[in-house]
Amino acid sequence: MFRIGFGNDIHRLIEGTPLILGGVLIPSEIGAVGHSDADALLHAATDAILGALALGDIGTHFSDKEEKWKGADSIIFLNEAVKMMKEKGFEVVNIDSTISLEKPKLRPHIQAMRENLAKSLEIGIDFVSVKAKTGEKIDAVGESRAIKAEVIVLLQKAV
Repeated sequence: MFRIGFGNDIHRLIEGTPLILGGVLIPSEIGAVGHSDADALLHAATDAILGALALGDIGTHFSDKEEKWKGADSIIFLNEAVKMMKEKGFEVVNIDSTISLEKPKLRPHIQAMRENLAKSLEIGIDFVSVKAKTGEKIDAVGESRAIKAEVIVLLQKAV
């Protein structure tokens, strides 16, 4: 049995805030704002897994109304989603993601993001895709006011 999940996340960008994507601190003058560390890639991956399992979304399990999640490392959210996935008897087949960000360029950091995702998802790096796109100077992403991540995941019943 297979399940497909889709997740997306968007955060505002401001100066003087860290930019963390896929658990990697990216050198940048602007960073994402959020209740946790605002890692849009890990948030979208978490939502994709939860969605594939029909378990709601990241806000259902890790509410931004709860003080304990303030400033939290988003890898915690992904690891918890993986734990729920395993409890339901599933495993990840592959994951495909796209990060939309005008600047900085992400190419030098993509391998580290893939490694972090592969480790948390307990799969080989060859089954993890991370792509980066710009907003072509259109809308909030293109104007460097926001970062957006989209993730699709394929799960299968563990053998």
